[in-house]
Amino acid sequence: MRVLFIGGTGLISSACAQSAIARGHALTLLNRGVSRKYSPPAGAERITADIHSDPAALSASLGARRFDAVVDWIAFEPADVERDIRLFLGNTGQFVFISTASAYQKPPEHFPITEDTPLSNPFWDYSRKKISCEERLLRAYREDGFPVTIVRPSHTYGPSQIPLCLSSWQHPYTVIKRMMEGKKVIVPGDGTSLWTLTWNQDFAKGFVGLLGLKMAVGQAFHITSDEALTWNAIYRETGRAAGVEPDLIHIPSDLIAAYDPDSLGTLVGDKANNAVFDNAKIKRYVPDFSATVSWSEGVRRALAWHRADAARCTMDPEADALWDRIVEGYMRALPR
Repeated sequence: MRVLFIGGTGLISSACAQSAIARGHALTLLNRGVSRKYSPPAGAERITADIHSDPAALSASLGARRFDAVVDWIAFEPADVERDIRLFLGNTGQFVFISTASAYQKPPEHFPITEDTPLSNPFWDYSRKKISCEERLLRAYREDGFPVTIVRPSHTYGPSQIPLCLSSWQHPYTVIKRMMEGKKVIVPGDGTSLWTLTWNQDFAKGFVGLLGLKMAVGQAFHITSDEALTWNAIYRETGRAAGVEPDLIHIPSDLIAAYDPDSLGTLVGDKANNAVFDNAKIKRYVPDFSATVSWSEGVRRALAWHRADAARCTMDPEADALWDRIVEGYMRALPR
């Protein structure tokens, strides 16, 4: 099967690229260049182009090529999917849009979350844009036969990420360093909300199984682990993996967002909420899908990856200082 990945060298997409090659697909990766962390798998064709800046040149470079499945990993705005519809209508048997599980109703009104859970996130513009993209693509499916499949990843991680509730995306080892130095580590709320973390290669099992699947056209799927843990358990297991007992401090999410407005979407609009998923649909469509990497195993793999090279154990001094200010402000508000 001929598959085109637009992007394909990110945390999730690189795992899916490896899985696609392993399953014998003829994979083409279209992106601007080589990622510093994720190399294209051997056997994948590469096209160097920037789909955002010059879609006309991209259309010319693809020419009359037709793909059985096209996946856009880097579409975030409605304008991006308008471009994709123009480029690939009639040129692919399936177009896969990467949405997000943060698009599901926040706060959620019922559990577990299924693909029929309403889409609504008043706290995060990123999620609202993804919802708009989904709506446009489904309209194109209904009106023009555009063969869209929607996939909503939740909090998916791999060796290069240590996915905690309050962290630094570029420097995830920052929280580990705080734990090792005995500094207070912030857990939003009381730490008892349930959260789901999914290893990227587990996600790839379900994802690649959807490629070329005709009955998946017109459908939406999330692909997650079945393991749901409290944030307290997630942080404490992280500490055990790092060889320390973390000094956790519980701080209300709205107070954190008051100090750090940029966290409103990712925290109040996502991680501060319970997230327990029903994976019956992806298991029905891809019967061999199962998530087998537990958080206990995954966090140890991620720590081993970081500690294998000291250059990976980088700190985010701005985030570290911000967390200190939040802790100090909260402590001052407590009665002596």
